[in-house]
Amino acid sequence: MGAQRDDPFAEAAAEARRRLVAVLEAEGALPDPAWRAAFAAVPRHLFVPYYYLGVMGGYERLWRDDPDPLRREEWLAVAYEDRPLGIRLRDGDLVSTASQPSLMAGMLHALDARDGDTALEIGTGSGYNAALLAHRLGDTHVTTMDLDTDITDAARAHLDAAGYHPAVVTGDGARGCPGRAPFDLIVATCALPSVPDVWLAQCRPGARIVAPLSTGVLRLRVRDAGHAEGRFLHTSAYFVPLRGAAPAPPEVRTGGLPRRALDSELFRFLLTLTAGSLDPYEAHALWQREGRPERERYGVTVGDGRQWAWLDDPEGPYSWPLGA
Repeated sequence: MGAQRDDPFAEAAAEARRRLVAVLEAEGALPDPAWRAAFAAVPRHLFVPYYYLGVMGGYERLWRDDPDPLRREEWLAVAYEDRPLGIRLRDGDLVSTASQPSLMAGMLHALDARDGDTALEIGTGSGYNAALLAHRLGDTHVTTMDLDTDITDAARAHLDAAGYHPAVVTGDGARGCPGRAPFDLIVATCALPSVPDVWLAQCRPGARIVAPLSTGVLRLRVRDAGHAEGRFLHTSAYFVPLRGAAPAPPEVRTGGLPRRALDSELFRFLLTLTAGSLDPYEAHALWQREGRPERERYGVTVGDGRQWAWLDDPEGPYSWPLGA
C-alpha cells in the first residue's frame, strides 16, 4: 500500500473514499475483493489537485488550493463522486480525463488479473488508474504511458505523493512499450479506431486486452502475436481518442436518418462500430431486424493481418472491417 505524506485532507478523504467504495459496491462494480481493497486504499484526490467540470458555455475549475474553504470542500467531495473529471484542456477542448470510477472498476475487473501478471496501461491521465494497478499487482509489474511529457510528469508526481512507483513512460501508446514487454494485461483509457497490431506482439499468449472502441469497451484474449478475439462489455464508454501513430477514426455518417433512430444509444454504438463500411440505412435495418442487440452480442477478431467486428459469430453473416 502506498504511504501518503503530509496530506491535510487525509482524514476527510478517507471518509469520502469509504462512501465511494460503498457506492461502487452497491452498483455491483467491485465483485473482486482485490479491486475493492485497491479502491479503498488509493486516494483519488491526490491525483486530481485540480479538475474541470462542464458548465454552460465551457468549464469550471475546482482546485485543492482555492482560498475559499467551501470551494476546497467542494473540490474534495466531487473528487470522490462516481463521475469523470477533466484534467487537461487544450484550446478549450479536453485532452485528458480522470475516468469515472465505476467504469474503471468494470474495466479492471474484465482484465481478470492474477498475482504476478504484468500490465501496460495506455493513457496515463492523472495516474490514478496506474495506482490501482500498482496496488493490485505491485509497482514493478505495472507500466503506464502517455504521449505528453506534461501528463507523465504530473502523474509521476501524483503517484509519488500517494506512495506508488510504477514505471511511467512518455511515448506513443499506439506503438506499445517494447522495452517493458511482454505483458499479461493491456488496458487503454483512450478510444481506439482499431487494435494496434504491435500490442498483440508485446503480449504473452493468453494475455487480456481491455480497451474502449466505438462507444463500448472491448475485451480481447490474445492467442499469439497475430491473433486475438473477444466481445464487448455491456457498458457504454466515451473516452478521448488515442493519439500518436493511431489512424484517425472513420467518419460517422448518419445519412439523413430520422432523429428517433439516432436517439438510441445502442444504435449509435453500431453506427460508430461500422462507420466507413456500412451504409447508415443498412445499419439501421440490420439493428432492427436483429432485435436491437445489446453490446455483448458484438465482438472483434484480429487475425491473419486483418481485423473485423461482428454480431453474434465471427464467422457469421454480419461482419465489418474494423476502422475502415
